[in-house]
Amino acid sequence: MPKFAYKATNKEGKDQFGVLEAESQALAVQDIRNMGLFPTHIREARKSDEKRARKKKGGLDEIYFGGLRWKEVVIMTRQLSTLIDAGLPLLRSLNILVAQLKASKLRDILRDVTTDIQSGSTFSEALAKHPKAFDRLYVNMVKAGEVGGMLETVLARLAKFMEKRMALIRKVRGAMVYPIFVVVFACAIVTFLLIMVVPIFEEVFEEFGGTLPWPTQFLVDASAFIQFQWWKILLYFSSSIIFLKLIRKVPIVQRGLDRVSLKIPKIGSLVTKVAVARFARTLGTLITSGVPILQALKITRETIGNSVIQDAVQKVHDRIKEGDTIAAPLDESKVFPTMVVNMIDVGEETGSLDAMLEKVADIYDDEVEIAVDALLSLMEPGIIIMLGFIIGFIVIALYLPLFNLADTLSEPQ
Repeated sequence: MPKFAYKATNKEGKDQFGVLEAESQALAVQDIRNMGLFPTHIREARKSDEKRARKKKGGLDEIYFGGLRWKEVVIMTRQLSTLIDAGLPLLRSLNILVAQLKASKLRDILRDVTTDIQSGSTFSEALAKHPKAFDRLYVNMVKAGEVGGMLETVLARLAKFMEKRMALIRKVRGAMVYPIFVVVFACAIVTFLLIMVVPIFEEVFEEFGGTLPWPTQFLVDASAFIQFQWWKILLYFSSSIIFLKLIRKVPIVQRGLDRVSLKIPKIGSLVTKVAVARFARTLGTLITSGVPILQALKITRETIGNSVIQDAVQKVHDRIKEGDTIAAPLDESKVFPTMVVNMIDVGEETGSLDAMLEKVADIYDDEVEIAVDALLSLMEPGIIIMLGFIIGFIVIALYLPLFNLADTLSEPQ
């Protein structure tokens, strides 16, 4: 397909230069107009034009801030699916997307992908060079779509899958906003009391003299520590975070923590449901898109965040290589719920495993939402009770010496 170099002006009246691929010069002009540009000159591209266009990529108009947002990839995937489904060639579709995107990391990546395709790479090979933007699941599904001649269908499935996964993540993260806010607010109140209120009472206590009750003495010591040795708190806190991050990289420790997390009441049930929903959604989408079952299980294993459940999926992979079914090793793992195992077993028997996995994913997405709401309903009163206990302890500790003083003054001399 021929390439055309063009000069055009944008809506702000600024000149732009670029190279695009089109079947004819008339179609190239149409594509340029679709980008929101007004072409002033167009001709067949030379090698020097392509080099010039690549250098333009590093200009000031290409500066971006922050990383690549997942939502951008979802929107791009759905738009690309629509363009290809409408009959546009892949390169032309990519050029249209690049033109309509604002200066961003995604636009730079798509330009690199377009350049690689023009150099002879397949779409999946070009995407694989950007693993931070397009993970193995994305690349393998695109590869299956290329081989099967249904790229637009696979891209639509990918967009739907990513939207479902984003919704699941938002549910879990959204549930943590309120508890975190309450804890931070409680810490702010306690810190204010220790820094601003306790020192005033401490001066009063010193005037009376005598020995302070142990709750009051503890509060005075805590106030002094926060006022004059606050840097130690930051040091201990940051050191603890670094230590936990480092120790979690040790496989044995990570495996132990994951195993414990599955046994914690309420928390373990939520972790299992999130993992099952992710497992079923990912595996079902890959199988539907034509990815071989063994390769699909490998990719699915990487999307699960718990090493214990990852081991169960790995056993399924190994047993299938030996000719076994999916349901049998899942049942033996004792990690996946019985209902999930039975539904997968029925799906294998009826030849509708992909559809059954989608049903499992939908069921467990709803289960996750219910479990999150239930967990939140338990956390709210617990946090309030804890906050009330702390504030109550501070108030009692501050007024306890005054009560003792009143008792002393009321005694007959």
